[in-house]
Amino acid sequence: MRYADLYAQGKCALEKAEIAEAALDARLLLEYVCETDRTTLFAHPEKDVSIEQQERFEKLIAKRSTHIPLQHLTGEQDFMGLTFTVNEHVLIPRQDTEILVEEVMRDLHDGVHILDMCTGSGCILLSLLHYSNDTTGVGADLSGEALKVAQANAERLGMAERVQFVHSDLFEAIDETFDIIVSNPPYIRTDVIETLMPEVRDHDPRMALDGTADGLYFYRRIIEESKKYLKRGGQLFFEIGHDQAEDVVTLMQHHGYKEMEVKKDYAGLDRVVYGTFLGGK
Repeated sequence: MRYADLYAQGKCALEKAEIAEAALDARLLLEYVCETDRTTLFAHPEKDVSIEQQERFEKLIAKRSTHIPLQHLTGEQDFMGLTFTVNEHVLIPRQDTEILVEEVMRDLHDGVHILDMCTGSGCILLSLLHYSNDTTGVGADLSGEALKVAQANAERLGMAERVQFVHSDLFEAIDETFDIIVSNPPYIRTDVIETLMPEVRDHDPRMALDGTADGLYFYRRIIEESKKYLKRGGQLFFEIGHDQAEDVVTLMQHHGYKEMEVKKDYAGLDRVVYGTFLGGK
């Protein structure tokens, strides 16, 4: 079958399944199977696709039609210009989280020691280490399966010697201090999870999403406990839900954080909160 015809077939199938980005996903899956790039569809639409490639593509399209995330089918997701391994055990890195990484990067300097709480795939911490010099970090997560993914990503990106991944219920297994603590914790209210798109609701790990009844459980715990693990003048950075900035700022101020900042994402919604711990409460 011709390359362009197979693409059109896949696109049509995904549209019938009401996949939001049917055209994009069909193209990406075809490129994944045929080991081509985005120019192939336009420059070489007549390219022949082998029977084996066609069958593999059709199987992937069938799976994507059931709302299995594209990234779970390819096993990869790009984030901050890097390619990360992902699977059903980790939250798929999203563009909005790049805002968090970019804000932390503004305060990085040589020799900084970073804790990434609820590290998941390790994408936040490993991106920070990749784009800085002589920095080191610890990634903590309650999921042992997620930590396996994070370790694989560290090795894949050549940063295994600069990072340690720790199985920990928040700070339970942490025994050192840091210049920066960064976290994208579970923050979706429990009653909202069932309203999410199927790719998220049914395929992202629930423990990476559920922030309990008000979505603030993990912010409360991390903010209160973080003071023991931050050096004086250290900073705490959070990704937040679009309606959580006021609550998180209030919690941080109550526990002695100063110089609070709220940053918006590309859609103009509150996305990042951070502050500096100067000692005290």
